[in-house]
Amino acid sequence: MNLLIRISNFIGKTFALWAALCALLAFVSPEMFKWVLPHIPLLLGVIMFGMGLTLSPSDFKIIGKHPKAVIIGIVSQFVIMPLVAYALVKLFDLPPEIAIGVILVGCCPGGTASNVITYLARGNVALSVAVTSVSTLLAPVLTPVIFLMLAGEMLDINAASMFVSIAKMVLLPIILGIAAHVLFRRQTERAAGVLPLVSVIAITLIIGAVVGASKGKIIESGLLIFGVVVLHNGLGYLLGFLAAKLCKLPYAAQKTLAIEVGMQNSGLGAALAAAHFAASPVTAVPSALFSVWHNISGSLLASYWAAKAETSEQKAEHSLNG
Repeated sequence: MNLLIRISNFIGKTFALWAALCALLAFVSPEMFKWVLPHIPLLLGVIMFGMGLTLSPSDFKIIGKHPKAVIIGIVSQFVIMPLVAYALVKLFDLPPEIAIGVILVGCCPGGTASNVITYLARGNVALSVAVTSVSTLLAPVLTPVIFLMLAGEMLDINAASMFVSIAKMVLLPIILGIAAHVLFRRQTERAAGVLPLVSVIAITLIIGAVVGASKGKIIESGLLIFGVVVLHNGLGYLLGFLAAKLCKLPYAAQKTLAIEVGMQNSGLGAALAAAHFAASPVTAVPSALFSVWHNISGSLLASYWAAKAETSEQKAEHSLNG
């Protein structure tokens, strides 16, 4: 079991590598992942159930202690990323099927990987978990409503159907995971070590399925989509950090909200695109590319902030000793 946990932790920390490798394999051999397409909602449900297994009432105590930081994080998440997505869509005059995918990933809640990245960046992990969890629980209502407001002009959107999809893929599995954690605490805490492995397998399969199904469109406009994804992610980090700074939150919280805002639950974006826009597989590509890129950029950002924190600690120690 210990060996499996060590393997799981290694796979979790090197997720960006596996995501990129899976995307490359799917691009070279699209048929390899064709079987995954019908199972994308189930795979996302598995990821969300795993998230629920790691949650406990104590994770939400920070809401009572520091409500301002949590509220700023959630508001920033559902304001900054959708509006940046909409601005980029208009700026680059993207084709409707790609534009919808960019806005869709922008309307999703924060990604679960943000908690690990926050830890590596020496941010406020409790705040990260609270913002991710609450924004995910609010997603069944807020994601369809915001998406309808921003993308409604581009196509006819059934917000009620999207609400049901997110409730099934996100809300229900999380609630079941939390219930399992409460009822079978000892067993679930033992199993928690292998959850990164399960999550990485599930999300890389989703990425492979989306990339494989959209190979033609990726060849045609993949560079443009990737450029938009990089800008979307980078502006999310920057504006999330500035929002926290303007609201005079501590530096650790500024780092945390930058990561929370910049990193999206792109697996949900891909699953929703596959479920509601199946006729246009390229709609899921922005989410798939976001999954790969935000883990690379998040890891680089965390490394920078961790090195900065270490330098500050060494200076402080040197001044004390000196």
